[in-house]
Amino acid sequence: MDAVPEPLFDALAGRGLISQSTDQEALRRHFEAGPVTYYCGFDPSAPSLHIGNLVQILTLRRIQLAGHNPLALVGGATGLIGDPKMTGERTLNDPETVVGWVDRIRRQIEPLLDFEGAHAARMVNNLDWTRELGAIDLLRGVGKHFRLSTMLAKETVARRLASDQGISFTEFSYQVLQALDFRELYRRHGCTVQTGGNDQWGNLLSGVELIHKAEAKTVHAFTTPLVTKADGTKFGKTESGAVWLDPAMTTPYAFYQFWLGQADADAPGYLKVFTFRPDEEVADLTAATLERPQERAAQRALAWDVTALVHGRRAAQGAADAAAALFGGGSLEALDAESLAQAVADLPTALVGRAEGDMSVVAALAASGVEKSKGSARRTLASGGVYLNNRKVGDPEAVLTPADFLHGRFALLRRGRKTLALAELSP
Repeated sequence: MDAVPEPLFDALAGRGLISQSTDQEALRRHFEAGPVTYYCGFDPSAPSLHIGNLVQILTLRRIQLAGHNPLALVGGATGLIGDPKMTGERTLNDPETVVGWVDRIRRQIEPLLDFEGAHAARMVNNLDWTRELGAIDLLRGVGKHFRLSTMLAKETVARRLASDQGISFTEFSYQVLQALDFRELYRRHGCTVQTGGNDQWGNLLSGVELIHKAEAKTVHAFTTPLVTKADGTKFGKTESGAVWLDPAMTTPYAFYQFWLGQADADAPGYLKVFTFRPDEEVADLTAATLERPQERAAQRALAWDVTALVHGRRAAQGAADAAAALFGGGSLEALDAESLAQAVADLPTALVGRAEGDMSVVAALAASGVEKSKGSARRTLASGGVYLNNRKVGDPEAVLTPADFLHGRFALLRRGRKTLALAELSP
């Protein structure tokens, strides 16, 4: 007998994706009575979305897979205003920049939803209904439903008002525009549920209240928790900054390595949030990681799934192969030029001039900075701890020759098991 599918709300809660919500029982019944049209908004505040936004996109996808109809809103209008931050006023981007970012973000979201079939997703842009909206229409048709006491009580607004910088009327009005989005999507598409991150709860409630007052209808909202590490610290950044979905801003290899590098305590929870693996499989991977942490089963599954989802299976395979090859677990020579270039992009590097002749391995280790001096490099080499393209170097006078530069450009140096450096032929 086939298993009875778990109710959607319970399934989302089981994956750790429900934080705050309007009436939970009413929302549960609403989904069960479906199909429901629901939405989440993404503002073009940067040229790319990041992995925090990925939580929302994948939540849209999960609900779609359960038989509901997603709307993905890219904020061509709200992106011109900026959602208030806790830390201070945003810099307003020029309209041409925002238009370009809207298109880039739309193209990042589209591959992750299904735009065909009975529950086809739709992309919407709130500039479509705000472009021609006059100030009087906004004040009379929308503003009259808002009470300043409620708006001022919202956490971000209250904190900004208490700060030295304060808050501009522009950012203060953001919640009105987001509420208008929900009302317009209710009117145009019958949208009755909005979701977002925990930091959006006040804005989500503004939309729920506007529809209740203006349309005399009940709609729903819920938030997902902000993803953190097991120790409570912030998730989603590396030493070089945010982890972006755009491969030009975070390469597929760096993206893969980010997930592969997660702590044992964090990886199982991230598998629930960022992958579609069944709960039983997540439990098996968690158990395997506890029993054999050196194999990093949960992290490898996490890195593969999320990289394949965002960048495609080919990019995920290239990143996995490169990660293995760099540390002797695969063939460097078998890597294509792009995968190799991504894998070595952040390594300490010794540049070798094409017209300068050969460079010794000892000199390359010192020039890259992984050894303090040529003397220390010689001692490491003499102890058998130096590898060139994953082959142990035995000759203390060994030099790099043109044949050592993979794809005519890179020679990988490794000290011991984990310390990597690069010799690169200059252009």
